[in-house]
Amino acid sequence: MYSIEYSPPARKVLKAMPRKLAERIMDKIEALAADPFAPNNNVKRLTGHPGYRLRVGDWRILYTVHAQDLLIAVVRIAPRGGVYQ
Repeated sequence: MYSIEYSPPARKVLKAMPRKLAERIMDKIEALAADPFAPNNNVKRLTGHPGYRLRVGDWRILYTVHAQDLLIAVVRIAPRGGVYQ
């Protein structure tokens, strides 16, 4: 199982959003940590940037996978409109 590391901006967004939504996003990230390379319709590799995108409703989670360290680094959490800027 991979460990999960949240960047400070990602933690700040999780703390600011409603508790139910934050729990739903963290549950999806924890499920991803079990096997980040399993086929998943809500995960896509980013083009032009290293890392992946996880879709949870209208929210997007940008993360990178460090396979040698068994680590998933959550870089950014934002609504779908502004996450890629």
